[in-house]
This record gives sequence, C-alpha cells and structure tokens, in this order.
Amino acid sequence: MIKVSNLSKAFGGLRAVADLSFEGERNRITSIIGPNGAGKSTAFNLIAGTLPPDTGTVMLDGGDITGIAPYVLAGIGVARSFQITNLFFGLSVKENVRLACQSLERRSRFLTRLDRLTAPLVRAGEILDEFGLAEQTDELVGNLSHGDQRRVEIALCMALDPKLLMLDEPTQGMSPSETAEINGLIKSLAGRVTVLLIEHDIDLVMSLSDHVVVMHQGQKLFEGTPSAVSASPAVRQAYLGFDDAVA
Repeated sequence: MIKVSNLSKAFGGLRAVADLSFEGERNRITSIIGPNGAGKSTAFNLIAGTLPPDTGTVMLDGGDITGIAPYVLAGIGVARSFQITNLFFGLSVKENVRLACQSLERRSRFLTRLDRLTAPLVRAGEILDEFGLAEQTDELVGNLSHGDQRRVEIALCMALDPKLLMLDEPTQGMSPSETAEINGLIKSLAGRVTVLLIEHDIDLVMSLSDHVVVMHQGQKLFEGTPSAVSASPAVRQAYLGFDDAVA
C-alpha cells in the first residue's frame, strides 16, 4: 500500500533523513521507531506531504504522492493524527466528527445548508458508536480527558475513509489504562486500513506491529518483524540500550 524509496531531507548541513526505503503492506501495521533525533518525525512529515523531500519518492497504492499537499492527500486516502492533539476544542465531539465526514461531500454541495446535509450527520453517528463516543457526543472536546481526545482524533481520521492511517505517537502522555484502550482501538482497525505508526512505547509497538522499521541518525538501521527487531544486536545496542558484546 505504501512504498517509500530513497527518501532524503536535509536542513542546512544536517541530514535529517538519508536514503530511507521501506514498504508497508496493505491492511497491516508498520511502526517506525528509533531514539530521539533519529529522523522519525521528519520521515513522517515527508510521507504526509508536510515537508517536500530533497530526493526520493512516496507511492500510495501504486500512485506517486511525493510532495503532494496534506489536504490533497486527505482526499485520496491519507489521514494523519499529530503528536500534539489537533482538534476543534470549542466544538462538541459530534461536530468535530461531522466536519470530517462533511469533507467527503461533493464540492458542488459545499454551499448547501447544514440542515440539508444529512449524510455526514448519519455517518458521524455511526463513527461515534463504533469508537465508543456516543455518550459524549454533546461534550466539548476541550473538556474530555487526554485519552478520549486521542480517541476522537483517530475517529476523525477514520471518518475520511482512508487507505493509509498515519498515527504520530498516539499514546503520548497517556496513563497505562488509556494506553491499553488505544492499543485495543488500533488493533481493531487492522484488516480495514493500512496503519503507519510512530511510537516510543516499545511494548506497545511489539504487541501491535506486523512490521517494524528502526531508524538511527536519519537512516534505516534495521527492519523486520517485532521478534527479529528485538533480537537484532544492532537495534539492541543503538536503541534498546543493550550491548551484546558486553552482556
């Protein structure tokens, strides 16, 4: 579904991402991990169209999407959450989700009165039920817990009916119970959408992922199944903090 080839980005003399290549299989979960400064966020921004790459290509379902603006990508099947929760905090949960659903309406209907746009409202209700948010439908998003705000953000992404769901540290700042809930939510999406994930919680990554890409100093250090990544001496030394030569 997603194929990244020789992706590179430099900021002055700093090569944040250097010749990064990997593939994410359809309806599977691929995670990108690495220590702080490894280039994960820059790589995510290059794939999501937030930053233009210096070199390399990004292919989605066989089509070239390199450097395409995020709002265009949203219309062709790429939905993204952010490291810092990005919602309309002064609107209700229902209105946040309805706006996402409304974006799928034909451009010819953009000036239609809201009370005549019934399909987005119906779809929003279905999504709220699916994501366990029906009881909070009229709550202001700004009044929700951090975990519930993250749940709403993922619901907004899925309202776009994406091919590729990009999640940037979805459990950051969460309690263990909230993390477990998001873990279950992401697992429930597997098989319906291709997931590309950045996450610092290694236990979560290893329990969720079908495929893991390890970055170090802007480059791909290793990739493989969670068990292969855990067993790699290079990963253990560079990322997990173990030195097999000394152990």
